[in-house]
Amino acid sequence: MLSVPGRGRSHADRVAEAVNSKVCAATSGIAASWRRSMVYHGLDPASRRSAHRVEDGSLRQARERSQDLIRIAMPTLERLYSTLGSSGCSVALTDTDGLILEARRAAGDARDFDSWGLATGAVWSEAMEGTNGIGTCAAERRAVVIHQDQHFRTDNIAMSCMGAPIFDPTGQMAGVLDVSSCRRDLELPYAQMLGLIVAESARAVESDLFRSAFHGCRIVVAEGHGTAGVSLLALDKDDVIVGATRQARKALELTDALLAAAPSAAPYLGEQEGEGRGTERAALRRALARAQGNVSAAARDLGISRATMYRKMAQHGLSD
Repeated sequence: MLSVPGRGRSHADRVAEAVNSKVCAATSGIAASWRRSMVYHGLDPASRRSAHRVEDGSLRQARERSQDLIRIAMPTLERLYSTLGSSGCSVALTDTDGLILEARRAAGDARDFDSWGLATGAVWSEAMEGTNGIGTCAAERRAVVIHQDQHFRTDNIAMSCMGAPIFDPTGQMAGVLDVSSCRRDLELPYAQMLGLIVAESARAVESDLFRSAFHGCRIVVAEGHGTAGVSLLALDKDDVIVGATRQARKALELTDALLAAAPSAAPYLGEQEGEGRGTERAALRRALARAQGNVSAAARDLGISRATMYRKMAQHGLSD
């Protein structure tokens, strides 16, 4: 790795100054991350150490836990590498703890990336490495660009890292997609452009994860879809919402409790109730969901007799 005389000390001083400045830490996202790294995690920006690596057994278990993410993300990871690998970039997929599950880099750049610890089995959480594209992305659950001396540790200031979160079909964070560059001449505007590419790629993986989880359902684009994130709804044959991405949940205020009540998609898509398919069946399902399966309570909710409720349930193939 390239060593710049005197630069390590000045970088550590800048980090300490920013951390000790309450105004800086409150107004700068980078300074706030530096403060977490130093104060909360107890890290020293000037300390020298190799990146933490897990044992093979732990890596294997982590890969098993994230097997769906790896399987679905691999085509996107390979496309990113085929596009950016020859320009001094590595591409990595991690879990939510910053553990690198898959990594791709050109043979000519392997020495640099190995010296930084950007390899399968290495852990790049903020707790381990301080401010960096993987760990800070996971900590803040948003896409980040950490350009050179925005890194916390002096050992990492020669690289630039662009990370974006991937959320699973239930809206929980599943991992991080990261592109890191070993080019010392990489300018910030180009790093920011790479950041946009990484964010778009992460959203593509998120969309693919959602579609795979709700295979056979009708997938529709909902309010909030676009630069803010992936806003998709999964609808069953009755046009009942059975799944929603993180952005859809946020934009439409859909909670787990609301989804458990089998909501009709119509009001969430700007349609009048009754415009969708299977309206009566969906109404019966919603009533049963609200009543937690109690047929008598569901019948009262709908204003019909218990016998009528059972007849309609049989008609639509519903069981108590």
